[in-house]
Amino acid sequence: MTHPPSAAAREAAQEFADGCDHVETFDELAARIAGGKRLNVKLGLDPTSADLHIGHAVVLRKLQQFVDAGHNVTLLIGDFTARIGDPTGRNAMRPPLTDEAIEANMQTYAKQAGKVLDMDRITLRYNSEWLGTLSFAQLIKLLAQTTVARMLDRNDFAQRYAAGTPISMHEFLYPVAQAYDSVALEADVELGGSDQLFNLLMGRPYQLHAGQPAQICMTVPLLEGVDGKAKMSKSAGNHIALTDAPNDQYGKVMRIPDEALPRYSRLAAGWSQSETDRLSAALAAGTGNPMDEKKRIAETVVTLYHGADAARAARHHFERTIQRGEMPAEIPERRFEGAHTLVDVTVAAGFAESKRAAQRLIAEGAVKIDGSVVTDPKSLWDTSHSAVLQVGSRKFVRVLSEKG
Repeated sequence: MTHPPSAAAREAAQEFADGCDHVETFDELAARIAGGKRLNVKLGLDPTSADLHIGHAVVLRKLQQFVDAGHNVTLLIGDFTARIGDPTGRNAMRPPLTDEAIEANMQTYAKQAGKVLDMDRITLRYNSEWLGTLSFAQLIKLLAQTTVARMLDRNDFAQRYAAGTPISMHEFLYPVAQAYDSVALEADVELGGSDQLFNLLMGRPYQLHAGQPAQICMTVPLLEGVDGKAKMSKSAGNHIALTDAPNDQYGKVMRIPDEALPRYSRLAAGWSQSETDRLSAALAAGTGNPMDEKKRIAETVVTLYHGADAARAARHHFERTIQRGEMPAEIPERRFEGAHTLVDVTVAAGFAESKRAAQRLIAEGAVKIDGSVVTDPKSLWDTSHSAVLQVGSRKFVRVLSEKG
């Protein structure tokens, strides 16, 4: 006879559920905690880009909660599923990644995740271990466990099908492969972003078919990018990478729209729901200063990944260079041999990706020499003395003279 979970077990389950937008199901989570078992907890990340960003950190922090509570935690690198490509949220087929690109991206993931996770207490696995050895006969058995109708329950597949947009057969394999990951790891809990709910839920019937208890599926909200609109991603150019320098992280947070402050306080800075509610109330009542609150959030974010000293320095840098328009106290020094035009120096400094881009920046008034705006793309660079090149509000370099 199964007894209802104790109040202590439900309280522990609620701590894990805090910040999640879906838990399938809470009662199962509380019951398994009450049973005293160390849960097998899984989070999968596909190495589809070289950088993890602070949007990824939302679910990584949730994973760390399970680590701190003493559960068995696995960070699963989807090196095999990355070859399929996750169709979630796509209105067209995702181009497949090369093995070389996947390998290069994988090399950075564990190190970057270590900015949030205690990797010494986490098991790192790769799903090519079991997916790469499946026979065609085994694949047929897996595919027989679901239906095309079930796949078309997914909003993105249904929308593409209704619009006549092609759906390749291999895209249906992605949620099946992710479901089999849960079988292979005998997962009790799988974590993911809210856009992954369909994929996570696919694991439950597959586990039951394999004679395992169905996993609890827990999803966290997706963090919008610095534009406050689209989901944060490197491809959208609106991301804040875990590896960004402190000044860059701070400056990017300061660019978010005021209406995104509550979301960033909760998801990016990790404030409690009560703190976020107080912020929202203060902003709505006009008693909270958006600039001050944005600085608090930016400083908290930088502290998470670089420490309190770096965060204070980043705030000072922002206030000095952006708000007061002063030059930073420390400016990197470089010498660019053979660069005799402003365009050449701007490109050599890495402040423009091409001469055409540098010419455009200069013409738009985004380039300064020793604090003075230069707008003539044909300007020569005086190599007889050192000078500070500035592009925009955050890029500075002291260009040394050819003489010394």
